[in-house]
Amino acid sequence: MSIQRARNLRKNPTPAERKLWQVLRRRQIASVRFRRQVPIGRYIADFCCLELRIIIEVDGGQHARQADADEHRTRWLKDRGFVVIRFWNNDVLQNPDGVLARISHACTTAISLARPDAE
Repeated sequence: MSIQRARNLRKNPTPAERKLWQVLRRRQIASVRFRRQVPIGRYIADFCCLELRIIIEVDGGQHARQADADEHRTRWLKDRGFVVIRFWNNDVLQNPDGVLARISHACTTAISLARPDAE
């Protein structure tokens, strides 16, 4: 995927991506740095912490019709050492506390595995 496509996606986030970015930016969760619309191979991850290799995908209704493609993409990313967490737009918009709790848990787990002395 092109860098220009990632830039365009950053300029035009969905409402759910915009809401989630407000809490992921500036190291607000477990002091972890997330970036948005990150090119990885031929894909663009919605949000990614490169240090901990965590990817967060926010899926809209179109993803229900492309489940096979999403599964292939997730498998490709996992094969390269990434943890992929997927949320539906509705989850981000209607249950932000639950979404943040799951992201926070993934981050703290990854930190404890990457830096055992961090606990």
